[in-house]
Amino acid sequence: MPDHLKRTAAFAAALAALSAAHEIGDHWMQTDHQAETKGGQGDQQRAGQLACARHVAGVTAAKVVVLAITCKALGLKLRPGRTAAALALDAATHYWADRRYTLEAVADLVGKGGYFRLGLPRPGRDDNKTVGTGRFMLDQAFHKTMLWAAALIIAEGAE
Repeated sequence: MPDHLKRTAAFAAALAALSAAHEIGDHWMQTDHQAETKGGQGDQQRAGQLACARHVAGVTAAKVVVLAITCKALGLKLRPGRTAAALALDAATHYWADRRYTLEAVADLVGKGGYFRLGLPRPGRDDNKTVGTGRFMLDQAFHKTMLWAAALIIAEGAE
């Protein structure tokens, strides 16, 4: 098979595997404590950092397992170094975004701050918490873009 077709197949398989694993890790494996604590600042900063690190470790583990199963099932051979680099990039950017204040600062910078805060509970109000927020949508868009980049890095090393 020509190299470009190997890379195309590896990209498609890696993106599908990473996307499925992201859903598992980000939604099914993340604990309520991690979800509520990972953005902590001020006197909650250390707890937030630890919760976020534990969450990212779980998401990354899910990606490793699902990617390995996918490669085995499809007979794909990926370069371990490139795959590890792609997963490290994904993990680092996932941690960065999930600390929340970082992604909010970028949203503010590009004029999306209002959208980022859309639907968030308001201080001093008894608003219901919901996943249907601008923060959630921008968070997921960022993560999916990083999955795409990771899949490109992985695919370049397909054999």
